Amino acid sequence: MNDETGRPEPAASPDAPASASSCCGVSACCTDAEQAVDPGATVQQAKTAAGCGCVEQGPLDGLPVVVIGAGPVGLAAAAHLAERDQDFLVIEAGGEVGAAISEWGHVRLFSPWRYDTDAAARRLLEPTGWRLPDPEALPTGAELVRDYLAPLAKVPALAGRIRTGTRVVAVTRQGVDVTRTVGREERPLLVRAVGPDGAVDDIAARAVIDASGTWGRGNPLGHSGLPAPGEDQAAAHITGPLPDVLGRDRSRFAGRRTLVIGMGHSAANTLLALAELAKNEPGTRVTWAVRGASVARLYGGGDADGLPARGALGTRLKAAVNNGEIDLVRGFTITGVATTDDEAAAVQVNGQTPDGPRVLAADIVVAATGFRPDLDMLREVRVELDPATEAPVRLAPLIDPNFHSCGTVPPHGERDLAHPEPGFYLAGMKSYGRAPTFLMATGYEQVRSIAAALAGDREAADTVHLDLPETGVCSTSLVTDDLLPGAANQSAGQSVPGGGSCCGPTAPEPVSIGIGAPAGLGFATGRVHGHSGEAEHSDA
Repeated sequence: MNDETGRPEPAASPDAPASASSCCGVSACCTDAEQAVDPGATVQQAKTAAGCGCVEQGPLDGLPVVVIGAGPVGLAAAAHLAERDQDFLVIEAGGEVGAAISEWGHVRLFSPWRYDTDAAARRLLEPTGWRLPDPEALPTGAELVRDYLAPLAKVPALAGRIRTGTRVVAVTRQGVDVTRTVGREERPLLVRAVGPDGAVDDIAARAVIDASGTWGRGNPLGHSGLPAPGEDQAAAHITGPLPDVLGRDRSRFAGRRTLVIGMGHSAANTLLALAELAKNEPGTRVTWAVRGASVARLYGGGDADGLPARGALGTRLKAAVNNGEIDLVRGFTITGVATTDDEAAAVQVNGQTPDGPRVLAADIVVAATGFRPDLDMLREVRVELDPATEAPVRLAPLIDPNFHSCGTVPPHGERDLAHPEPGFYLAGMKSYGRAPTFLMATGYEQVRSIAAALAGDREAADTVHLDLPETGVCSTSLVTDDLLPGAANQSAGQSVPGGGSCCGPTAPEPVSIGIGAPAGLGFATGRVHGHSGEAEHSDA
């Protein structure tokens, strides 16, 4: 021990025995060769967690944690950081918190209020007089913003730390690009943001939580993950998911022919709204095109669903198709899009079906084809993503839609979300990459764990758990008939354990931020944005 500094003396040599040169969770303490004993932690994190005397004020001290996105998960991250007395800054591209949700404010979540709020956020809100709405009620997107996110942004711990109208365009390390390794983790992260006036601001940060979501970056209409030829030229006739068919956008759809592409709950909500519109607006016609041979997965579990509103969505959609309110076209793979001068239809969507080429004519196309994350802004940070889902590699096996379309998403936290870039995390919907089911409750647990780790509370960061509803729905055993899961076996005289689930006993299913049905219909959804006509298994 150095009598003047009170710090351990540097080891005489990096080659000295570990017992003589290790302390505070690191080897070769206070030398250029020191490394964290725990490979999942940085040197600084290991020393801080051990309360080591050789932790020095470094270039990252005094810098904020930058949270990208002021949606439910981004504000939950801020709430947890505030509770732990961590400095932070939230950057939101929209003009208000929850801006993306406000774009689908007319739709109702399938999950009730008790699953839609974060614990730390509630603890900050309650001293202001805020009370949780009816825990069993299903909020619309607008209600979620008005009654939860907007008040949360105004609590003293968060107010003044949220910049709206500011878009993050890049994240990097200060002074180095992605190729530089030596001394990298000792440099601050750098967030480049563009403000409402176009001014560029480079913000130094000790950590970054990217909770910017995927809204606004839709998957293309074409097959194989590519835009269909002519898709860009027909953009004026194509709208994104969840237009306000019965409200703001009514005039655009009334008396016209609409083609809805996609097999997620976003498509289902729009289809039901259009069917309702057609009852009162003569000439309104609705066509639904999917790539697969079956839509059983979207019809869902009916009464067997642990979230009744989600089951009701599929039940009503099936009835609308059977009653002829919606013209369903199966096995339709889009090969091209062309605008026309025909007064009867502004756009033609060309496709290939098992019976040969087919053309679907429409005035407007609703692309409910799912989303993909914006990774361009992360080109200069070292992220490690699964090649299929574009989710963090340790998270990807837990959410892979090829294998996990029902059942339980295991609790996961900071270690599962960490990247080779120390201090950088993807959280919330963006952490799921292209996987179509995001779990809002899981997002809250993600940022709780991340905030604990950033505060040096390793034990709390690693203690992860989830409280999720149960469901009897399973869509992994796909069927060719449009039957509810398990119905095929029941009709053949076979019993299905667990009250009708094709997977046997009911098991907890993740809670999604569930873009729901139009508020006037009172239905809600479970899957956020399903892939366009997601192909069924060949043996379905």
